[in-house]
Amino acid sequence: MQKHSAYTKLNSAYTFIEILVALTIISLIFGVGYVSFRDFSRRQALAGAARGIVGDLRLAQEEAIAGQKPADIFCNPPAILNGYNFRVVNAQNYVVEANCSGGNVQVKSVTIASDISMSIPSPNPITFKILAQGTNINAPSATLTLTQKGTAATRPISISQAGEIK
Repeated sequence: MQKHSAYTKLNSAYTFIEILVALTIISLIFGVGYVSFRDFSRRQALAGAARGIVGDLRLAQEEAIAGQKPADIFCNPPAILNGYNFRVVNAQNYVVEANCSGGNVQVKSVTIASDISMSIPSPNPITFKILAQGTNINAPSATLTLTQKGTAATRPISISQAGEIK
């Protein structure tokens, strides 16, 4: 009987082929999961950049509606606040600035992720006028397009004449 139980123990192990098949299946599942996660994280980076830009557009809009003048020599009395600008400097940078009669005062400067680029809208800068008087956009709307370099995915951001941001 001892020989029989030793023989059973010896045959209960996994073969080399079974281990290779299991490792291959695990590798395929991991590879597909990694590619899916990478695509997901790229989409999220683009969506996050778009949310940040929309937030800064709304910041400029809200400050203009409130007539909030920054404490700066260019905006101190007798200077008048004309509005707030959202100006695209280049494909990676933009600034939010107060547009006063004495000059522009930078409120916020942002550099977006290196794998995302943005188009320069027309007009540039987009000015949100004080007291909800709309924008300086002459067409029905201006569009700022974000493009992700690795995937060529795009995300448009539209600003209407009245200042609606989509």
